[in-house]
Amino acid sequence: MDTSHYLQDVVMYLVAAVVAVSLSRRWGLGAVLGYLAAGVLIGPYVLNLAPETEATSQLSEFGVILLLFIIGLELSPQRLWLMRKAVFGAGLAQVLLSGVLLGAAAMGFGLGWKSALVVGLALALSSTAIGLQILAEHKQLNSPHGRLSFAILLFQDLAAIPILALVPLLGAHETTTASQDLVSVLRIIGVMAAVAVGGRYLLRPVFRIVASTQIAEVFTATALLVVLGTAWIMELAGIQMSLGAFVAGVLLADSEFRHEIESQIEPFKGLLLGLFFVTVGVSLDLNLVREQPLQIVAIVAVLLAVKSAVLLAIGGIKRKFDLAETLRLTAVLAGGGEFAFVVLTLEQKRDLLDVAQKDLLTVAVTLSMALTPLAVIAAGRWLALHKSEPAREFDEIVDEHPRVIIAGYGRVGQIVARILRAQRVPFTALESSAEQVDFSRRFGSMIYFGDPSRPELLRAARADQAEVFVLATDDPEANLRTARVVRRLYPHLKIVARARNRQHAFRLMDLNVNDVVRETLLSSLEMSRMVLEDLGLDPALAAERVEKFRAHDEELLKAQYLVYDDDAALMQGAREAFDDLGRLFEADTSSEAGRPT
Repeated sequence: MDTSHYLQDVVMYLVAAVVAVSLSRRWGLGAVLGYLAAGVLIGPYVLNLAPETEATSQLSEFGVILLLFIIGLELSPQRLWLMRKAVFGAGLAQVLLSGVLLGAAAMGFGLGWKSALVVGLALALSSTAIGLQILAEHKQLNSPHGRLSFAILLFQDLAAIPILALVPLLGAHETTTASQDLVSVLRIIGVMAAVAVGGRYLLRPVFRIVASTQIAEVFTATALLVVLGTAWIMELAGIQMSLGAFVAGVLLADSEFRHEIESQIEPFKGLLLGLFFVTVGVSLDLNLVREQPLQIVAIVAVLLAVKSAVLLAIGGIKRKFDLAETLRLTAVLAGGGEFAFVVLTLEQKRDLLDVAQKDLLTVAVTLSMALTPLAVIAAGRWLALHKSEPAREFDEIVDEHPRVIIAGYGRVGQIVARILRAQRVPFTALESSAEQVDFSRRFGSMIYFGDPSRPELLRAARADQAEVFVLATDDPEANLRTARVVRRLYPHLKIVARARNRQHAFRLMDLNVNDVVRETLLSSLEMSRMVLEDLGLDPALAAERVEKFRAHDEELLKAQYLVYDDDAALMQGAREAFDDLGRLFEADTSSEAGRPT
């Protein structure tokens, strides 16, 4: 191997990725589009800095494998079982409907029914790597459309096995017999079962032994061995390597080593996945785009139109999906996927496609993948510009002299309201959920529908006459938005705000909201007091210890607020506070031991 040439290629890829991704992120286009643009730039049709991409492409595939492994770590078998309806319902419907419609369109382009069927199924699949990476970038993996996208992508990975098996059956060169096909199916089932059983009963003991060595490098090597070894075994059986990695991740999802494994794998995943996106950009044949633009545009348009129509229909059927969620789902999954490259190459080898047809479809799929990040950005901006107004008008507020305004009438706001009502303190309660308003009114509560961050609603609620504003909404961003408006328009109001966690509390304190209550703190303190009492501590002493901790934590919160944007200072302060608290309790214990009995 020519070491200097090898290093030159590595440096070239890294420089292109760093520059392109930095610019893409700064322009708000996301990392995926930056990687793709970097690949196009250094590819053979622009700067021609990447003459040999086969080895790089093979290496970059490990990025997809590691991505699926980490996704599997987030899904326990129980959670996966709960997703079965979405996986085998929405996933099966998407693949079959898109495959049939795209196959029919392929026949319209002149392909025979056998070739068209396989092409349709190949184009029906979306890019797992691009889809999941975009969802992770936008922090939407746990959103309704993110969960359904993942379920559909998971089914597509499963569907890859029968699609690959279908190509030899339809191809011109019949080289397998029925008995050989049966053996192949049994081999796949046997390998899947062996991986599932072996992984369940062997992986945890292995990781316990490795963890006992307390050598980080050995733990990292073991984690990589599990991922790549499982993928290799799956490949030998003719199964998607990424599917094997996903299975390994699921088997470790309930283990005590899950978070440590994820932290060890994450850097490799990020680097190799970025390399995968770069190689996709490099493989884009711009000469073919210039020579046959109309044909390629037509294929891309049909591909996006058909899959979008199917996804819009699936999203419309889901009860919990509104237009916004459906459009986001469509934007993520409408493009083609990297698996199509494998199928198209195999089709060409089996004489189901000629070389020109294969190249044309490959370019179209690559372009559709590159359009996915842009589609997601466009959908997000369109939805932001066309944010739907409330389904009903805001209520007319008739309270004339409220002393308190409560924003948010959920679990927290209701308790505050009940106490104020018992004390005969006049208040006005605002709630942005129409369903919550209607539900509460059934029980006699008089609350008003409206967005408390809207200045006109605050004026109607007589905020200028109130004394206290209670921020009880459970959405941190809405909470901060309301606090910002109230502080600007009504600086005289005392704000008592609910905070999700310390970071949320710090951001409220930035707005001069001093009465901040962390929503889980008091319940946690009460539970701690009960635990101490159950362990035999005197109730008065347990209450004293818990109160001492509360006071200490309040002081720590104020100290951390001054440096909360400095991670190093924040961690140092937390360590020092922990040591101080330990010495404080030790002093209490010593003084109690010295007391006469």
